[in-house]
Amino acid sequence: MRVHLGSDHAGLELKDHLSQWLTDNGYEPVDHGPFVYDALDDYPVFCLRAAAGVAADRASGLDSLGVVVGGSGNGEQMAANKIEGIRCALVWSDATATLAREHNDAQMISVGGRMHTLEEMTRFIGLFLAEPFSGDERHVRRITMLSDYETTRELPPLPESAVGLGPDA
Repeated sequence: MRVHLGSDHAGLELKDHLSQWLTDNGYEPVDHGPFVYDALDDYPVFCLRAAAGVAADRASGLDSLGVVVGGSGNGEQMAANKIEGIRCALVWSDATATLAREHNDAQMISVGGRMHTLEEMTRFIGLFLAEPFSGDERHVRRITMLSDYETTRELPPLPESAVGLGPDA
């Protein structure tokens, strides 16, 4: 499986560690940078490219996932989610790593390089990569709603139980 990587300066150490870890564990890492430490670099430059790589691979039928890393992981997740078709989850625990794949069929995760130890982050990524999507109908339905919105920009209909309530009433 191909795994696209991107980060900023705060995630450079983990990204470099991951590249070797992925190779050692049978994955094919694709490093979108940065390649040198620059405290003033801009994460969108690298994270958008990593997400675009995942999207292009998947559109071509290749098995591909991605990981983006920053200080908190927040901005990197937001950048990756700007690429059409990408669902990138912010991961901060074993449970969020597995649920990102199992329930949300996330193709990418974002982790905070300043939030966890190298060992914790590596474990989160290993769990994410190993977890399959459950395929449960409720999760497929929800993901379809997101994909449809991304394409049409039309909000999903309100459920019967919510009709007449709230701001859409």
